[in-house]
Amino acid sequence: MNENLKKRILVTIGLISVYLLGTYIVIPGIDTTNLAGLLAQQTSSGLMVLIDMFSGGAFSNVSIFALGIIPYIYAFIIIQLVAIIIPPLRRMKHEGESGRRKINHITRYLTVVILVLQGFAYLSNIQSQMAQVGTSIPSGLWFRVSSIIIMVAGSMFVLWISERISDKGIGNGISFIIIIGILYRLSLPLAEGFISRINEQAGSLVLFITEVSLLLLIIAISIILVLLFRYIKQNVIIFKKI
Repeated sequence: MNENLKKRILVTIGLISVYLLGTYIVIPGIDTTNLAGLLAQQTSSGLMVLIDMFSGGAFSNVSIFALGIIPYIYAFIIIQLVAIIIPPLRRMKHEGESGRRKINHITRYLTVVILVLQGFAYLSNIQSQMAQVGTSIPSGLWFRVSSIIIMVAGSMFVLWISERISDKGIGNGISFIIIIGILYRLSLPLAEGFISRINEQAGSLVLFITEVSLLLLIIAISIILVLLFRYIKQNVIIFKKI
């Protein structure tokens, strides 16, 4: 195997390991003994399942990486669309490398704004969900502010990891983070579900196949999102060259 390729693979594995480890680091102040009931309540159905898949389980674990990397994708798409109608941003696209750096900085600032808003909503949702299972989280202002800062920093660190994977590892870092997170989140539940269905402890095999089909649909949606992000990014690069 090519020595450079081997090094890139090892770097990718190391960075992905750091990311997966971070999905289990709970926000300080959250009682980990209360998370089991929250997990069942929070990610049993609906949009929460999809969000939890994208974050590799960090969302339901109330992890420092709970908000994931998706806000950056939102910010990137928004900036690229807004640049079409706002002259200053449009001019930056024609300024070469310096213009690209400026747009990247603006995208990151918008990402932070989105993360702050999502962090506030996330904590409010956690408080509501925990109340339904008979538990609670600290209610002080300092806890809210510090938790939001930690989650924002966590998501920006995930973004940094994805960039290092792109630069020093293999493939597109953002794609790796999302796909690996989804596969990791699905692996254990799928194995447990298959064993329980075979043993006829939790329903029929047909139900298991239906669940797998729904999960494959979630994976397909995630891939479409990543491809959309890459398509927009590639067209931006082509547009700059023109």
